[in-house]
Amino acid sequence: MSIEEIFEKYVESRIFKEREKLLPDYVPEELPHRDEQIVKLASILAPALRGSRPSNVFIYGLTGTGKTAVTKLVLRKLKERASQSVDYAYVNCRQNNTSYRVLAELAKHVGLRIPFTGLALGEVMKRLLQGLERRKMMLIVVLDEIDNLVKRQGDDVLYFLTRVNENLSSSRVSVIGITNDLKFTEFLDARVKSSLGEEELVFPPYTAVQLEDILRRRAQEALHDGVVSDEVLRRVAAIAARQNSDCRLALDILLKAADLADREGAARITLEHVERARNEIEKNLAVDVIKTMPLHVKLVLASIYLLSRSGGSKFITTGLVYDKYRELSSKIGIEPVTSRRVSDILNELDVVGIINAKVISLGRYGRTKVISLGVPPRNVEEGLASDVILHSVLELPSEH
Repeated sequence: MSIEEIFEKYVESRIFKEREKLLPDYVPEELPHRDEQIVKLASILAPALRGSRPSNVFIYGLTGTGKTAVTKLVLRKLKERASQSVDYAYVNCRQNNTSYRVLAELAKHVGLRIPFTGLALGEVMKRLLQGLERRKMMLIVVLDEIDNLVKRQGDDVLYFLTRVNENLSSSRVSVIGITNDLKFTEFLDARVKSSLGEEELVFPPYTAVQLEDILRRRAQEALHDGVVSDEVLRRVAAIAARQNSDCRLALDILLKAADLADREGAARITLEHVERARNEIEKNLAVDVIKTMPLHVKLVLASIYLLSRSGGSKFITTGLVYDKYRELSSKIGIEPVTSRRVSDILNELDVVGIINAKVISLGRYGRTKVISLGVPPRNVEEGLASDVILHSVLELPSEH
């Protein structure tokens, strides 16, 4: 097909009515099965309409439970009602995972230009204070995936933001922190924890039935009538329900399946499209998870990968992994962590499905934990190859 034919085929899509309504950043006017959370967050933020600073809010729940969508919806409605007196700044702390970047994003929101690097953190804080005072506004700061910032940089920014009102006279700031790490508060100073947690909001996982309902509603907005069956929607919902009831994953699978059907010129989305979409997304998820792992976790995974590739032992045990891990740590010149910490890392990798770890009996020799990769080796290679430090010691295939 020519480029013109490809473009024309897309314009006259048999599948999509409004494709953007399946994209992850789209927030519909209605968010089903989250009425309780919407009402509570709206009630917490409502004092802003009368010039009173709302309480800080800490929102937590598993990935794909609607935390970000609910927050954006409520804030959008609040801003529409408040006109110019209330505004909000949304910062994703996975994309902006340093204190400097977070403060620079907030400064940009109040009309300041902060260089990409070069200023002391204290100077950025000072300029942000000045910018807030000039705006004379109520600013609600949303820090999404806040655990990424705190684990990497500490809680200095949170301390600053939860205390900033002490140094403001004509503006006010409230903070909404969002995380899917239920143990996140363990990393916070007690003063920050008490200030950030003035109000807490918990988002429970969706059920399979709720996921199916959400998919059906979204499909009605995004897809032409009759292109997706109840059977397909149930299958997508069931897949996502097994993955911690992740609504974002469900929407991703439906979008990918619809894209596959559209590119083939199919009249309907089939179960085969769903399976192909699922396989592709799971592969991409594994690679993304590996890329964002801390260095020592990557080294443990690299040790398992190398032991698997060498085939020198019938079983890969915790002891073999630790020996290989120490060898890799020595090669790149870093101090290894303890064997107990490596055991914890192995448990973490097992929980997310990157490896499989099971205890087997060796008869009179006792019991041992046997470890294997839980994802294809090529996914591990792709995820680890992006790390410049590791690339030189992993002897990856030449295409990586």
